[in-house]
Formats: sequence, structure tokens, C-alpha cells
Amino acid sequence: MVSWDNRRIFLAVARAASLSKAADTLGLSRSTIMRRITALEKELGARLFERLPEGYFTTEAGDEMLHSAERIETEANAVDRRISGRDAELTGKIRIAIPGVLATHLLMPDFTEFARANPNIKLEIAPNYEMVDLAKREADVAIRVSNNPPQDLIGRRILTMARAAYVNKEYLLRDQSGRKKAPALSWIGWSDDPSSQQWMKETDFPDTPIGSIIEDPHATLNAIRAGLGMAVLPCFMGDAAAGVYRMPPGSLVLQTDVWVLTHEDMRNTARIRKFTSFIADALLRHRALVEGKKPRT
Repeated sequence: MVSWDNRRIFLAVARAASLSKAADTLGLSRSTIMRRITALEKELGARLFERLPEGYFTTEAGDEMLHSAERIETEANAVDRRISGRDAELTGKIRIAIPGVLATHLLMPDFTEFARANPNIKLEIAPNYEMVDLAKREADVAIRVSNNPPQDLIGRRILTMARAAYVNKEYLLRDQSGRKKAPALSWIGWSDDPSSQQWMKETDFPDTPIGSIIEDPHATLNAIRAGLGMAVLPCFMGDAAAGVYRMPPGSLVLQTDVWVLTHEDMRNTARIRKFTSFIADALLRHRALVEGKKPRT
């Protein structure tokens, strides 16, 4: 009988189509993954993967194994959630999936306050801009920025996150005649995919060209300070940062809801209830900054 541990390794390779990516996901070496897959195929007497230059792809036998392993994974995760959901003690681990900038530029002091007040609860903060799967226990709580959160999760909308266009001070300078002395204005975008640049149309500068691409918001903030150009930032980030200013007229754009969510099976766990209530209150204390109501002149 195939052990769950070997099924777990098989699932990781099947989903990633790569030994290296599966190894990174599981925290194992590539050679260990290869050895376990080879041993599994020998045990079953069937080839589970086609080894191609593009990656590892499941064979017909591998497809059957994949469906079986996914069913077992779903059942195991459901049992884990139900058992965890009965926990009435303020102790244990909470894994939190959250967009990185929300953690680093807004909520880290609140996480610290919660951890100090609840020393028996261990917080695992996982900055991640991707949608994690709470049903698979990839996280216990998700703080998500979305206008369409998954329907199978439990939680509530807390507030709305606003963004605006920011520049450094040299772009705001004018001489006495009103002529701009600033450098030529260009956008700092976060992707060169044309479909992801629709946000420009919602700003006061829809015809301004994109001059550079930076995919990381922290690097974007530093690029604005350095004068590389103009970029859209969350207001809680831009309005609180030294050396950057809203580009007049300072309109808000790309307003998106902020949700605190968990899986239904975890909703009655004491530590989850405690944390979700605490972090919702913390977000509301930051409401004016998050919703763009505290612009710095």
C-alpha cells in the first residue's frame, strides 16, 4: 500500500511538473524527490511520469494516481480542519496569508501586540500575493485584497483599500511662471503585460507612457523616492512614506475590499476567533490611512 508521504511527494511533482519546484515546495532535495518517485514507480510496477525536457508530466497511470491522491488529500485536510476546529484553548499555531506590503507597512506592529498578549499562540506570517487554498491548510487565516473573495470561506469585509499616484518632490516643482521644472513624467508599471495596464485608464494620467517596470512594491517605493517616475501605491504605504507625495490632483484609484477570512471548519477554533477579531479591529483603527483619507500635503 502506498504511504501518504509518498503520495504527497507524487502530488507535488504532478502539480509542479518539476522535481526542483516540488523539492522547494516540500523542503526536500531534488535527489530525494527523484529517488522517492523512482521507488514509487517500482513499487507500483507502473510509470507515473513522462520525463520530458519541458518537465515531468503524468502518464495514464499517473493520472489515475493523481485523482486518488487528491481525494485522499481532501479527506485528510477535512479531518485535520475538523479536529483543529474543536480546539478551545488559546494555544497553537496560526498561519496567516497576507499581501506582503500589508504586513510590512501596516500590520506588523499589530501582529507584535497580539503575539505579546498571547504568548502561547505562534504566528506564522506568510507574505504572499497569490491566492492560497485554505481548504488544503495552506493557511489558517487569509487577509485578502479582493472584490470577489472565494465563496467557500467564512469572514467579513473590513474596509476598502485605496491607491493613488505618487512621485517625489522634484515632479511637483514649478517656477514662478507656472512652467513645470520637473523631469518628463512617466509611469513605473508592475507588469509589461498590456492586459494588466488597464489601471492607467482609471488615473488622472491615462496618456502618460510607462517608462519602466518594477514588480516589487518595496522597490517601487524606493524608485519613486529616487525620481525614476510616477507609480500607483496603496495609500497606507504612500501617504506614510517620507520623500513621496501624491501627484496632483491626488485622486484615489483601484479601490479594493480587504477581507479577513478562514475556512468554515476553523471558525470555532478559539485562537482563530481571537486572532480574526483582533486583526479586524486593528484594520479598522487604520481605516483613514488605508482608505486614503489622510493625504500628506
